[in-house]
Amino acid sequence: MSIEFFLTSLVVVLMPGTGVIYTLSVGLGRGFKASIAAAVGCTFGTVPAAVASIIGLAALLHTSALAFQAIKFLGVIYLFYMAWSILKDGGAMDVREERSPQSYSKIAVTGTLINVLNPKLSLFFLAFLPQFTSANSANVTNELAVLAIAFMVMTFIVFVGYGAFAASAREYIIKRPNVMKWIKTCFAGAFGFLGLKLAMAD
Repeated sequence: MSIEFFLTSLVVVLMPGTGVIYTLSVGLGRGFKASIAAAVGCTFGTVPAAVASIIGLAALLHTSALAFQAIKFLGVIYLFYMAWSILKDGGAMDVREERSPQSYSKIAVTGTLINVLNPKLSLFFLAFLPQFTSANSANVTNELAVLAIAFMVMTFIVFVGYGAFAASAREYIIKRPNVMKWIKTCFAGAFGFLGLKLAMAD
């Protein structure tokens, strides 16, 4: 693995996307431990895309409009659902000092679905990983697998950092409901925008 791979991967992971927004929202709404569950789910959600790319299934999404549109449609619906769930009372970002707990497994599953239902993620791995393989590699499959694992480890570490940052601001927000209302609107709008962006993807 080259320094170019790590630097490029870091830039990609740091870019605000659905996983980052979800982890931040959980960190603000539920605290640090819950944000770790979100980070685990979002990271695990990249596994199917990485595996699909390594064994060539991502090419199907690139050549089959029907397969791509089917997954894209489900992803768009789910992103709009996330936007709605953030705004509703008792949703993911309903910050209160006393509230009913939400299982970490449910938080992780939601994070996983956010990435699994994004067909562009498979195409990203298909285009991204091969750039950093050796031209004379004896086993390209193993090399791609190592790169994918390194990318996922980096994703988890960065997302935990995002979650820690969000959780550290939670106490401040609990005492300022107007600030939380504004943040919830921004996060819901971000999910809605990402849903629209995915809906227009070819």
